[in-house]
Amino acid sequence: MPFTVDRSSRRTPHRIRRALPALLLATGLVVSATACNNASQGAGAAGTLKIGLLASLSGTYEAVGTELRDGFQLYLNTHGGKLGGHKIELVVADEGNGAPTAVPAATKLIKQDKVHALTGIVGGGSMAAVTPLLTEAKIPFVGSNGRPELKDVSRIWHTSYLSEEPGAAIAQYVRDNVQGSVYAIGPDYQGGWDELKGFTDAFAKVGGKLANPDGKTRFTPFPATTNFTPYFAQIKASGASAVYTFYAGTAAVDFVKQYAQSEIKNLPLYAAGFLTEGGVLNAQGDAARNIYSVLNYSPDLDNAENRSFVAAWKADHDGSPTTYAMASYDAAAVLDKAIGAAGANPTPEKINEAIAGLGQIDSPRGTWQFSKKTHSPVQKWYLRQVRQDGRALSNTVVTDLATVGE
Repeated sequence: MPFTVDRSSRRTPHRIRRALPALLLATGLVVSATACNNASQGAGAAGTLKIGLLASLSGTYEAVGTELRDGFQLYLNTHGGKLGGHKIELVVADEGNGAPTAVPAATKLIKQDKVHALTGIVGGGSMAAVTPLLTEAKIPFVGSNGRPELKDVSRIWHTSYLSEEPGAAIAQYVRDNVQGSVYAIGPDYQGGWDELKGFTDAFAKVGGKLANPDGKTRFTPFPATTNFTPYFAQIKASGASAVYTFYAGTAAVDFVKQYAQSEIKNLPLYAAGFLTEGGVLNAQGDAARNIYSVLNYSPDLDNAENRSFVAAWKADHDGSPTTYAMASYDAAAVLDKAIGAAGANPTPEKINEAIAGLGQIDSPRGTWQFSKKTHSPVQKWYLRQVRQDGRALSNTVVTDLATVGE
C-alpha cells in the first residue's frame, strides 16, 4: 500500500546512483537495474537469467514501488547478483497508477524482454489485469504486495499477504480490548473494500458490533477525500468506543493528522499497518502517537534473519525497512531457492514447479510457507503501537496476533 517518502532523507551517493532507473522510468523507458550498476555487463550475457520487476515508480504509489525495487535489489546485492547460481539481469518497468500503464509494461517484459519470472506489482487492479498475460505466457509471478483473491493461482505466488488478512488478524484483539462498538471507515476502492471486509467479517464472527448506523463500513470517496472532519462528526454521533480503519499514502497522513485534532481524538484508533508504515509516519509526526496497527513485519523483530536484513538495509538507506521492502527481499529469496532447484536449465515452467515444492522459508518476519490453496504466506501477524524510540517515533511490536493464511 502507498505511503509518502521524504526523499531528502536518502541523499547518499549510492542512493543517487540507485535512483537512476526511476529517473529513466519517469521518461517511459524500461531499464536493466543490473546494467545500471555494472555497465560493462551487457544484457543477455551467457548464463544470465532475466527477471522482470514491475512496480509503481511514478504516480500515487511511487514510494511503495521504490521500496519493492530496493528490497529485491538488496537481496541481489547481498548475494553476488545471483539467484540459484545464475547471474541475474533485473529488468525494471513502471507499473504507474494501475492497469492502464501496468499492462503494456508487463507485456513488454514478457514478450520483448522474455523474462523467466515476474515480481513486484503494487496495485490489486494491476494484478488482476496482468494475470491473463502471465497465464498465456506461462510465466511464474512472485508478487510482493497485497492482492485480492484470484480464481487461478497456478502460476501466481505472493510473499506478502491477501488484502483481507490484516483486518482478520486483529479482529479478536479489538473485540477483547474494546468495551463497546467499533466504527469502521476506509477508502472506496478495491484495496479499501478488501481491507475493511477482512476486519468486519472476522469481527462479527467473534461477537463484535459495529457502531456504523447501518452496520456497514463507511467508505470515503477515493482519492478525492482530503477533509475527514465531517466523517469524524459521524463517528462521534454513532457513540463508537473505538475506530478501525485502513488508509495509506497521503490519505493516511491527512486522516491521522486530522484525527488527532478532532472531537474524537481520545477514541482508540486501530488500523491495518499501512496507516503508519514507512515514510507516512514521519509525515504524521506526533499525531500518530499511540495508534495500534496490525502487520506481518516490524524492523524490531528479534531473529537472525531480521538482524541481517535490517543491518544491510541501513547500510544503504536512511531509516528502517518496511514490510514492502521485506516482502520483495523475500520474493528474491523464493526465486533464489526455486531457480537453484530447477536444474541447469531453469525454464519458467521448471521455476514454477520448484516454487510449489518449497517448504518453510526463513525470513526477517519469521519463518513462513506458502499456502497450498492460495499461494500466499501462512504467517504470523503482529500488533504494533506507535511509540517513542529514542528521538523518533516507531511502530513497536506489542504482541503476537493470529497466524493467518492456512
